[in-house]
Amino acid sequence: MATMAFTHSNQSLLHPRSFAVKDDCFCLFEGTLENLASLRQEYGLSKCVNEVLFVIEAYRTFRDRAPYPACKMVGHLEGQFAFVIFDRGTKTVFTAADSNGKVPLYWGITADGCLSFSGDAELLKAACGKSLASFPQGCFYSSASGLRSYEYPKNKVMGIPTMDGEMCGTTFKVEHENISASMV
Repeated sequence: MATMAFTHSNQSLLHPRSFAVKDDCFCLFEGTLENLASLRQEYGLSKCVNEVLFVIEAYRTFRDRAPYPACKMVGHLEGQFAFVIFDRGTKTVFTAADSNGKVPLYWGITADGCLSFSGDAELLKAACGKSLASFPQGCFYSSASGLRSYEYPKNKVMGIPTMDGEMCGTTFKVEHENISASMV
């Protein structure tokens, strides 16, 4: 079972929130894509396609034309954004956030084992407890392949426990080549 909740309350004027459904793909998108016009042209989409519809189309393209890597699809997005897609047909969740973290996105595991996302940490705090964390910048999550960096797709994303008393139980860091090279 999956649920997706959406509201316009507390919406930022700089990061509009939108929701769309197309062919069993449900998408909640917050933010803006600075290169939307060129992406529409590259994908052969009409000028009336907005950010949320574009993300669904891009997701479907990578899903249907495997092994087109998800890091390439998300890596083409320029702007300030966070989105969550639920693909009812494949029962897959796909989530990503921009590399600057300008659009807040939090995630955690509820007491009954459900993965939850929100732009408001307070909404998840009671349900997720210490598993609540900020979604890592420049990363994407797929229920099929886990958490990965789209900027450094070959590098590991490591969870680092935070100190007691802090809101989030884990922060995430992408292992960079210079870090792993200096450890050798």
